[in-house]
This record gives sequence, C-alpha cells and structure tokens, in this order.
Amino acid sequence: MDVGLLIGLFGSLLLAHSAYSTIQYRGMVKIVEEEFSGPPMNVLMELVLGLGFCVWAALSVPGKFLSIQPYSEENRLVSLPPNLDFMIFNHRGKVFPAKINTKLKP
Repeated sequence: MDVGLLIGLFGSLLLAHSAYSTIQYRGMVKIVEEEFSGPPMNVLMELVLGLGFCVWAALSVPGKFLSIQPYSEENRLVSLPPNLDFMIFNHRGKVFPAKINTKLKP
C-alpha cells in the first residue's frame, strides 16, 4: 500500500475517534449536569491532527497533475462552440413535433 493512503486511513480513524470522544464527553457532562461548552483540548488536537492527515493524503494520493494540451486532437472541447454557457439541452421544445405543417389561408 502507498504511504499516503495509509496516512489518509489513519487520519480518518483519528477523525472518527475524536467524534466518538466528543459524544462520550457530552454524555458525561449531561450526567454531571454541567453545561457543555465544547470538547476538551486533547480531542481538539486529535481533530486538527486527523484533519491535517486527511488533507495531506487527499493532495498526495491522486498523483501528479497533468497539463491539458489545448490543441490536441484528443481534446473534445476544441470541437464545441465557444459559447457553452448559452447551450440548453433540457427544454420544453422536445415536446413539440419537429415539423409543423401549417399553411396560411388567404
């Protein structure tokens, strides 16, 4: 296995454990009848560390970014018109027949 994948798995386990610890701490605070102001500092540090591991793994696991060659024949976007913002494919016009055989009466 790749090291980045193992670090991402470890980070997600840390995030799950910090969530469980927060739920457990909140239940303990309810039993003691105190006000819940937030999780303890060790849970917050675990949360930040797990988040850091997950972000690092998400940036390193997928691999290297490749550049897009704009004038390549394999690039399908080159053949489309430049005004893609105005192309609408889902509209009510598909309900109507393609040819309308109406003639003006004199």
